[in-house]
Amino acid sequence: MRLTFPHMGLLSIPVETLINGLGHEAVPAPPTNKRTFELGSKYAPEGACLPFKINLGNYIEALERGAEGILMAGGLGPCRFGYYAQIQRQILEDLGYQFTLLLLEPLGGERRELYRALRVLLEKVAFPQAVAALRLAWEKIRWVDRGNALFRYYLPRCKDKAEASKSYNQFLESIREEKKVCRLKAHLQKMEVSLKRNLGRETGPLLRVKIIGEIYMVLEPRVNFQLEKLLGEMGVEVVREMSISQWVEEHLLGFFYPHHKRRTILLSEPFLPSFVGGHGRETIAEMVDAGVNRLDGVIQVLPFTCMPEIVAQSITPEVSAVYQLPVLSLVIDEHSAEAGIITRLEAFLDLLRRKRLKMGANSDGPFRREQKGW
Repeated sequence: MRLTFPHMGLLSIPVETLINGLGHEAVPAPPTNKRTFELGSKYAPEGACLPFKINLGNYIEALERGAEGILMAGGLGPCRFGYYAQIQRQILEDLGYQFTLLLLEPLGGERRELYRALRVLLEKVAFPQAVAALRLAWEKIRWVDRGNALFRYYLPRCKDKAEASKSYNQFLESIREEKKVCRLKAHLQKMEVSLKRNLGRETGPLLRVKIIGEIYMVLEPRVNFQLEKLLGEMGVEVVREMSISQWVEEHLLGFFYPHHKRRTILLSEPFLPSFVGGHGRETIAEMVDAGVNRLDGVIQVLPFTCMPEIVAQSITPEVSAVYQLPVLSLVIDEHSAEAGIITRLEAFLDLLRRKRLKMGANSDGPFRREQKGW
């Protein structure tokens, strides 16, 4: 079966590997572009959040390329993500598209849909081959996230930002094409050598800013206006706990990785003691973590009308006051423009630098846990 999937950051690398490894053919949609926005906005309900519209646009463009099935995840709780699949299927069918929807519901959801999707995905290969494909895809997720963390650390410290971005893109393509697990580490090491050769002389401590918010808006650079790259090129080190591997560990493999949920509850409970859906509670937990670790600021990225993030946004002033932590909330929809985002970022960074000078900060902090372990 020719299968497509929604774009979200670097998700296409492991998902393409998995689909092809299971004997199907991956048909990725074109990179999210202006037409994707236009298609999604045209056919989606007006009040739907931006990720819904972009995903819908991705599906239409992939179906135009000959995709026969759509692979997507399901969700639970108050977040409207749990209804994406049903509403998008109805819209696409009304538009005349014929396809098979493979819905990977979480274990606490509709297991019948999950078992049906797994049966279709696994029907073409023997069990050992399926295990090998899953392992390669999982290892690619982990190494891609490690490479991204490394790139975020080095980009603001490199003298040639364009060359640093080139090294990172070459790393991603190498990981995408790699067929053997044992060679993945070598690609990361090669990128690290290239980035270290590009290091410039530091004139002072860098600002360290954490990005938090709704996972799609945080991870998808074509929707958040390349936020991480913009900040890195402005000389800011971006800290981000949220990643594809972290999401998989918490939501799909939570039984084996219970520490993610425990950490979220522990950090958020003084300010948000209940589950509000989506990544609302994680947003508060990560902001508290930024305050405890004395980062310079936090940027919350959320789509317009996102209910869980609106709840979290109403709590961020209290967290900010407790930890003396500046926060910038970027609410993005299909009408947002890059110039406005850049202007707000520049003003926010000026505020952080003045605060840093006022407090007499004189340390850059250690090389963090997220860059270790390879």
